[in-house]
Amino acid sequence: MKKRWLMLLLMGTGFSVFAQEAPKPYGPLPSEAQLNWHEMGMYCIIHFGVDTYTDKEWGFGDENPEIVNPTKFSAEQIVGAAKSGGFKGVVVVAKHHDGLCIWPTKTTDHNISRTKWKDGKGDMMAEYQKACEKLGMQLGVYCSPWDRNSEFYGTQKYVDLYREQLRELYSNYGKLFISWHDGANGGDGYYGGKNETRKIDHTSYYGWPQTWDITRQMQPDAAIFGDVGPDVRWVGNEEGHAGTTSWATYEPKAPDEGRIPANGYVKYWEAVKGHRDGKYWLPAECDVSLRPGWFYHASQNAKVKSPYTLLDLYYKSVGRGADLDLGLSPNRDGLLDDVDVQSLKEFGNLLSQTFAHNLAAGAKLSASNVRAGSVNLYGPKFLLDDDRYSYWSTDDGVTDPSLTLQLKGRQQFNVIRLRENIKLGQRIEALEVDAFVKGQWQKIAEATSIGPNRLIRLPQNISTDKVRLRILKSPVCIALSDFGLYKEPAHLTKPEIARDLEGKVSISTTAPVSGLFYTIDGSMPSTKSTAYKNAFDLQDGGVVRAIAVEGGKSSEAVTADFEMSKSGWKLLDGPEEGKATLALDENPNTFWSTVQKDSTGKFVPAGLSIDMGKVQSISAFSYLPRQDKKLEGMVDQYVFEVSDDGKQWKEVLRGEFSNIRANPINQVLKLSAPVKARYFRFQGLRSVKGNGVTAAEIGVISQ
Repeated sequence: MKKRWLMLLLMGTGFSVFAQEAPKPYGPLPSEAQLNWHEMGMYCIIHFGVDTYTDKEWGFGDENPEIVNPTKFSAEQIVGAAKSGGFKGVVVVAKHHDGLCIWPTKTTDHNISRTKWKDGKGDMMAEYQKACEKLGMQLGVYCSPWDRNSEFYGTQKYVDLYREQLRELYSNYGKLFISWHDGANGGDGYYGGKNETRKIDHTSYYGWPQTWDITRQMQPDAAIFGDVGPDVRWVGNEEGHAGTTSWATYEPKAPDEGRIPANGYVKYWEAVKGHRDGKYWLPAECDVSLRPGWFYHASQNAKVKSPYTLLDLYYKSVGRGADLDLGLSPNRDGLLDDVDVQSLKEFGNLLSQTFAHNLAAGAKLSASNVRAGSVNLYGPKFLLDDDRYSYWSTDDGVTDPSLTLQLKGRQQFNVIRLRENIKLGQRIEALEVDAFVKGQWQKIAEATSIGPNRLIRLPQNISTDKVRLRILKSPVCIALSDFGLYKEPAHLTKPEIARDLEGKVSISTTAPVSGLFYTIDGSMPSTKSTAYKNAFDLQDGGVVRAIAVEGGKSSEAVTADFEMSKSGWKLLDGPEEGKATLALDENPNTFWSTVQKDSTGKFVPAGLSIDMGKVQSISAFSYLPRQDKKLEGMVDQYVFEVSDDGKQWKEVLRGEFSNIRANPINQVLKLSAPVKARYFRFQGLRSVKGNGVTAAEIGVISQ
């Protein structure tokens, strides 16, 4: 940054003073593409393709494109719903791992022209481009490097083909804000008709430096997302949150835990937090789907995240200096379901209500230090303007300043926002905020990293006319660009729904309310629904939705989707029962495990045989992986069998749990047709890590 020695003429005095030069940048700095990415804060990634019709998360590559026919497809409806939620752009999944391209590419026949949609003459990428241009949204693209359909995958010819696909996407659909890549690489697939496993060296096969050069040349304003960059890193989970301490700086480390990335390695705990001394400006993207899965599944219609759940994710992602990437899943008609649209809209309303007005506006600011002679260049007044890059700074030797705000009258708030001018790097390492209450200062908040955004959500409302900010630690002088106080609207806490081992459902709240109301048919509850009084039986499973009511106001609805009750279930044989029953105890936080203590031992398949006590009509099975963020024993290949006598078994399901490593949610596996049986057996054939099998819960659905 150029030195700025400026002479200021103080108004009405005739006294001249020389301003101190601007602070020197600290550490790695963001590029222009990264600055645009930070300013967006939130965007959506849209998954639609053959998996929408096969009810899978990862297609195998052998799907017939003719199944794709979204007769009501509207890119404008999908993009418009994202905009209503406050999102600034969308990333379109132009090709997923199954290989079907949703644009008429010249690189493969496995593309949108082979579908029934618009008689094979459609181009979904073009429709999204038009919708974004009309609605003022930014457009990004994801083209999966793994292709389970291409006969050339694993050879240099496929790498050339993949790069040509990127060139088509970069040249035909306008300006892109991001080119998105992930770390799914190699494995089972159809590969041009060959049902086989193909493995590649993920560190060298794609030739990422050369591939990224194409992006830099053709879309120079686009940030590149990968598991470890080069511009934006994966946060290490698909739960939508960064660490409470979150550094935008990062340096890829050697492999250990976590997903194998496309272009390096990422450790879960390091990706969540980042590295204070990282060599690169490599901020985190927090990806999470609006539904449990990334593609549309009708069985998840009751599990769409609520507006307040999205708000909580906002605080834990954008509020921690990351960006939120929310997955949208159009249905088979090519539209977002009404419940998805409504949740997005209400979330957008919550953001507007919360952040529309800075309650610190008009405050009188008193700083313990201002950069010498630079009050009009780096004074605290710049904290209250709308410029993310104007800032308050201190002398070079002052790294622990304080700021007092005399508010414009008594204000009530419950959210604090801080930002740094990240063009000068991420600087501040610790801070505290006080409020003047009952004649004395009381600490109300503390935080570590700030960077592009730090939102502190207070546990209670604070009412005061005076606030103080204390910077506790910074390696260099500060460059703070924003200080805001906001009020999140009051709302009733949603109730909790639970079911015991006997199949009885109870509904409760943490605070007294005048009433609880529920439904068991999947419909949204209201005060006209059944009033909850006592626990009720739900042996066969189903969807329970409930609201709390107090003072004429209703909470948001909470949903619980129960499988068949496990009351009376018994284990036939297999592992020691005391451990195996943990897979049947209705407690997601416990799990059965056959993982051997000796980590050098080879993987051994294992299973559970279960007697349900009577003949049941089974329409689906389920597997909940361990929920402790560890991978050992997490099954990704399975087989389910049924029996009439517990001796002779018939296989009814075999396959893979796609993406379970990154998104360890309950895996629901539908049968093509219901089967009747008293006994069933689950077997884990392969795990993503370790030499045994684990299961938090094994279940059955009868509908």
